[in-house]
Amino acid sequence: MNELRFPEHFLWGAATAAYQIEGAASDDGRGPSIWDTFSRTPGKVYQGHTGDVACDHYHRYGDDVALMAELGLRAYRFSVAWPRIQPDGTGPVNPRGLDFYDRLTDTLLDRGIDPIVTLYHWDLPQALGDRGGWTNRDTAEHFATYATAVYARLGDRVDVWTTLNEPWCSAYLGYGNGVHAPGEQDPAAAFTAVHHLLLAHGLAARALRSAGAGSVGITLNPADVQPADPQSAADAAAVRLVDGLHNRIFLDPLLAGGYPDDVREHVARMVEPTFIRDGDEKLIAAPIDLLGINYYQPSYVAGRPDGAGGGGAYPGTEGAVQFLPPTGPLTDMEWMIEPAGLTRLLERIATDYPGVPLLITENGAAFPDKPGAESADGPGQVIDTDRIAYLDGHLRAAHEAISRGVDLRGYLVWSFLDNFEWAEGYRKRFGIVHVDYLTQRRTPKASARWYQEVISRNGL
Repeated sequence: MNELRFPEHFLWGAATAAYQIEGAASDDGRGPSIWDTFSRTPGKVYQGHTGDVACDHYHRYGDDVALMAELGLRAYRFSVAWPRIQPDGTGPVNPRGLDFYDRLTDTLLDRGIDPIVTLYHWDLPQALGDRGGWTNRDTAEHFATYATAVYARLGDRVDVWTTLNEPWCSAYLGYGNGVHAPGEQDPAAAFTAVHHLLLAHGLAARALRSAGAGSVGITLNPADVQPADPQSAADAAAVRLVDGLHNRIFLDPLLAGGYPDDVREHVARMVEPTFIRDGDEKLIAAPIDLLGINYYQPSYVAGRPDGAGGGGAYPGTEGAVQFLPPTGPLTDMEWMIEPAGLTRLLERIATDYPGVPLLITENGAAFPDKPGAESADGPGQVIDTDRIAYLDGHLRAAHEAISRGVDLRGYLVWSFLDNFEWAEGYRKRFGIVHVDYLTQRRTPKASARWYQEVISRNGL
């Protein structure tokens, strides 16, 4: 295949999330999160796995950052655990919690790695969960206060701030179909959570800007929604509905000034949207400096009068939409591998919502990694050719989007480490670095060495 070079100053890095890697669940004053509670609820997480220890990154961050530097990473996106900063979600700030992120930030900078902070990656303090979580408007206000506290400690060294990670998951998987914490199944709660999450972003973005933040954004997981039959009017209507619930319900208020009319009408069939108050949409639509894009697979849908719909993950699609099963080669998550979907998605966002720089904040794949023979990296290196092929294909898709005029600033692979994969526990491995959970030994996989070369060449 032809050699490809990415733009000068293209940002290469990796991403993780606090609950998935930190462990130290009760160290230094950390309070419980909704994921601590959820993972202890029988039947919610594979084999009762929890994030109590995870990758023990809380104690091993120095070695982890040294490995990032060895691999040539230029940026590292990590999330801050709200329960470490405010164990109850409100009230006094826990300085020991901030101390950890202080040390992590300094260690990254000492190694020439830019820290990118995500303020919320799903680990809501349980005390706020007990008061309704994201269905309670007060949670949005508390989030802005928390964001201000983190910025006060790290803002002199961290340039790039993202407020939320994938509010679609927080709202629909947490309150719609219940497969994520807090495990509720209520369409009204899901839509209420959508709005309060967006409001939290708006309030936090305003607070960060007032405090002096230079670059503020949010990370979404927009879907590339395609019709089963491009000639079918029913399938086109299904695409419109699913696109509204997955994409435009977030993108329009963030970047186009307000919720789209068709989505408002759909939501009103299930709940009266009194939770949207005058002035909310103006707050949500405050200008952002970057939009994080997490992409893994496309979605193919058909309009069917007897369609099963997407259940709580897409409230109101039952009896109208059929989500087609993935085809072709699949990842270990049974996700479809279609790099062209990333090109389509990036180009669509750049066209429909122009003027906002994009950053791929997550892209990667889980495969059933099997340690192989000894290598320069020691015994048990994983020869993960499937992952290399996945990443190569998606980087080529990203480059194609750039060639079509998309303002894409960088790429962060998911994930730096194998980790706690939410409801799947530890059985699914996304990392480019293998983690032996019994010994906590880190071993770069073949994909890590491949990515190291990509970074050094700034291309493929």
